[in-house]
Amino acid sequence: MKFNYVNHLGDLELEVKHTGDIRLYNLPNGEWVPSITSVTSFYNREIFAKWRKKVGIEEANRVTKRATSRGTDFHEAVEVYMKNDEIDWDKFKPLTKFMFAHARPYLDKINNIHAIERTLYSEYLGLAGRVDCIAEYEGELAVIDFKTSDKIKPEEWLENYFVQEMFYASAYYELTGISVKKLITIMVTPGGEVKVFDKRNKSEYIKLLVRYIKEFVHHNTGTSNVK
Repeated sequence: MKFNYVNHLGDLELEVKHTGDIRLYNLPNGEWVPSITSVTSFYNREIFAKWRKKVGIEEANRVTKRATSRGTDFHEAVEVYMKNDEIDWDKFKPLTKFMFAHARPYLDKINNIHAIERTLYSEYLGLAGRVDCIAEYEGELAVIDFKTSDKIKPEEWLENYFVQEMFYASAYYELTGISVKKLITIMVTPGGEVKVFDKRNKSEYIKLLVRYIKEFVHHNTGTSNVK
């Protein structure tokens, strides 16, 4: 399949730096703002801390490293494919090839790509981040997130994914005036199971996004002012 591209963002890229655990982006207006992943990670920090305590630090580090490596490899393969390039499978792990083969029928429902691995930002929300994909999914414009997981997670565990995707939808609208219709998460497991989460109740997630931001700002500055 050959994917069509629609670019409304130009050559947008932002300088990035890290301060402790927080990734910061330098906006065109000169302001440094946190990444959306820094905000969502902070909001869910207690859940992550409890898990690390339960399984032990050594095991938690091992699982996190494995998951990060698997996710990065899969994302890179998807990006090559969606840029209409030939995938050199010698550069990827055999597991990535297996997972990709199972995910491909779902990837082929994507077209008219507006962004793939692109930086987005919102001066209004004071955030920035790097979106996996904005494109039509089954004919409707969507923020599309590619996730790998040991097993398919229950939808109620994925709130932070949907909040992050909602930020990308908001930022894209602010930058282009183009409204995203839905939030799509494509999750694939090492066993080849694939599930697509399709969320359309964007108003719910914009409220949650504001809550995430307020808590992050309050913790880091002592205030909870959000525009």
